Amino acid sequence: MDTIDGMRTFLAVVTEGSFSRAAERLSMSPQLVSKYVAQLESRLGARLINRSTRRLSITEVGQAYFERCGDVLADIDEMESAVGDATGMAKGNLRINAPMSFGTLHLSKAVADYQREQSEVSVDLTLDDRVVDIVSEGYDMAIRIGRLRESSLVARKLAPIRLVVCASADYLAKHGVPDTPQDLKEHECLRYTLSSDADRWRFTGHTETDDVRVTGKFSASNGDAIRLAAMAGRGLALQPTFIVGDDIRKGRLQLVLEDFEVEPMGLYAVYAHRKYLSGKVRTFVDFLDGYFGSPPYWECG
Repeated sequence: MDTIDGMRTFLAVVTEGSFSRAAERLSMSPQLVSKYVAQLESRLGARLINRSTRRLSITEVGQAYFERCGDVLADIDEMESAVGDATGMAKGNLRINAPMSFGTLHLSKAVADYQREQSEVSVDLTLDDRVVDIVSEGYDMAIRIGRLRESSLVARKLAPIRLVVCASADYLAKHGVPDTPQDLKEHECLRYTLSSDADRWRFTGHTETDDVRVTGKFSASNGDAIRLAAMAGRGLALQPTFIVGDDIRKGRLQLVLEDFEVEPMGLYAVYAHRKYLSGKVRTFVDFLDGYFGSPPYWECG
């Protein structure tokens, strides 16, 4: 067993939380993954992971080794990328984390188009609406949507994200059309639970700002679930146009409160700050810059 292979295997086991999921990620058998970790422990003379029939737990020594492993492997990847950049080639496995709805609706096609240009790059795309720690969880980069706070990560804006309020024609016919944000207090509002402002929608009008506390009988941690609830007549939805734009164009949903705006968010490529940016990350971020258009294609019409 190569030490680097053992380190990568150990990192995958800890990140994924099981030998079987690590095996899937590495395209190896669970038996080989277990063997690599055991050989690494034997070489180091220390137990890194406690095994039981129900779960794995990392030891104190294993935690310290895990943290160093990530840095060491990142440095190795950077050195290899620097060589690849010198030859004009991008190669290797690019691990990307992205939000579920955006990844399904828009990013998957972008990845396919990118790989047509960069045939030596393999892509492992994980769709997850939670905000991951890209360094400790072994991702090369993440696609994030929001209003980003300052951090040690590098964030490159790819496109604006506009939020709109919409509902089905059936819902509006039964419950009326809100004329002002304050009217939302009398309506069923479908809330996105992963937002820090799930129960408070903030609008700017011509002269003032409305900060409205909303309520409703349905909430979800995924934008597509809220979109489907809105089309089923369950209430008003505050959603990005990359999710509901096509439904609005085709009349499945109708815009309301068009004279009021919600503070826009942004679509970002986020990656760790390193001395040498790997060729696979650099080429993918460069590819995405301008890919979605200005304004983005989902805004058209």
